[in-house]
Amino acid sequence: MRTKLVGGNWKMNTNLGSARELARAAARGVTDSPATVILFPPFPYLLAVGGVLQDSGPGVRLGAQDAYPGADGAFTGEVSLSMLADCAVSVVLVGHSERRHLIQETDALIRAKAHAVLDSGMTCMLCIGETLEQRERGETDAINRRQLESALTGISPDCASRLVVAYEPVWAIGTGRTATPEDAQTAHLGVRGVVASILGSNAAESLSILYGGSVKASNAEALAIMPDIDGFLVGGASLVSAEFLQIVEAVS
Repeated sequence: MRTKLVGGNWKMNTNLGSARELARAAARGVTDSPATVILFPPFPYLLAVGGVLQDSGPGVRLGAQDAYPGADGAFTGEVSLSMLADCAVSVVLVGHSERRHLIQETDALIRAKAHAVLDSGMTCMLCIGETLEQRERGETDAINRRQLESALTGISPDCASRLVVAYEPVWAIGTGRTATPEDAQTAHLGVRGVVASILGSNAAESLSILYGGSVKASNAEALAIMPDIDGFLVGGASLVSAEFLQIVEAVS
């Protein structure tokens, strides 16, 4: 039975007060949900959000939007995994489309981050997905395969239980466009097949694969009923408590 997950990626949004309030609303709203919620606040608010969540139980976890793969050292502006552990972070986003395309992170750096997160004992939420140009050329499966193989080849199968994949078609993020449920299901099924070729069929069948392309309350239910969609990585809608909780309910 695959774990149902909903991630709320706040990106570079919120302030101290709104971050705490969003966390409180999530903690109150998912008490009886069978889905696990993971909140990804900006770095400066990790401790504050973690403080809100510390008594909320295992249904809400604290995540970080990024991490540096190296240990402590002369890496100005970066945040290490040991620092995140001190903040009670248990999940780290790796390879988000904005990191790949705006920050220009390479496949090699994303691979190093994914391996470092898994080696640390934390859960790695690996983001993959194609651009509009790549989709129009029919390269969706090829891009997903390349990104998965680059990031995951060489990891221990023992780490598979701490791996989550988020498929986020870049052309559907922040544009108001969304893949049809059938398109998303096809992509997710392909992802599961690639993971099976890397980590084995057992790992692939137990892997939670999330959809992350402009998920809203209005489309969440139609997407959630697809057999290979195990939840969502939510961007803008995660900043509106009522809508975010509707998405969690759709997954549940």
